[in-house]
Amino acid sequence: MQTQSRDVAPKISGRAAFRMVLIAVVGLAFVLPLWWITISAFRPEEDIFRYLSPLSWQTFLPDRFSFEHLVALWQSPFTRAIFNSLFVSAATVLGGLVVCTLAAFALAVIEFPGRSLVFTIMIVSFLIPFDAIALPLYYVMRGLQLQNTYLGLILPGVGNGLAVFMLRQFFMAMPKELREAAMVDGMGWFQIFWRIYLPLTTPALISAGLIMFIFQWQAYLWPLLIAPATEFKVAGVAIAQFSSTFGTAYGPIMAGAMFISLIPMVILVAFQRYFTSSVAATGSKE
Repeated sequence: MQTQSRDVAPKISGRAAFRMVLIAVVGLAFVLPLWWITISAFRPEEDIFRYLSPLSWQTFLPDRFSFEHLVALWQSPFTRAIFNSLFVSAATVLGGLVVCTLAAFALAVIEFPGRSLVFTIMIVSFLIPFDAIALPLYYVMRGLQLQNTYLGLILPGVGNGLAVFMLRQFFMAMPKELREAAMVDGMGWFQIFWRIYLPLTTPALISAGLIMFIFQWQAYLWPLLIAPATEFKVAGVAIAQFSSTFGTAYGPIMAGAMFISLIPMVILVAFQRYFTSSVAATGSKE
């Protein structure tokens, strides 16, 4: 009787089955547009929209392949634009982690007058849409002669309120006994930060870096305003140049969209477990 009971497969309830089907449908809804963009990059121009209405198997499985769009894309300034996007995003992550980590440590650990007010202002800052402050910020940057410079592209992304919030919550979850013991040993605040807190925050640092990378990688309005010169254009702006009053080259647009979607997708998949564990940790507190 015991052997038979062990061989019986566990039953899946109707609620669990419905949840699994729902997850599969939602996942498919996210994947299909990306798949259509990818296969459209390898189709002749006249086939891109041919099979959208009515839908058929040819909508998602091309019957003809062409590499003309990829050739046109890489013969355009898009190659330089991809480099600009990678460089600006990487520099933003490196500089942003320094600024945001130090700010989060101060807001979480160090007692100083007005700390709650500073934290409230920081929370409000990342709730304000960037489009609302883009034009005033542009005039400030232009006054500092940072138009058409990498520094002008990087600086607005260095101070990320969401990253500060996540890191602060992670720091607050650490036991007070760690810093109290370090202070007894004569360590200063920077030593406590560098030798105790920072080594323990690898998942949170990776998650904050991912947030800043995605924010910078998908930016369009700010790079369009501050860096209109060809040598400083980022990938998103470069793709938009394939559309003009004389027509739209949909093939190169699809090919460019495929590349700028693939790069963050690979990075997010590679660091997914760190991001998940860090988000879970931000919900806890001392």
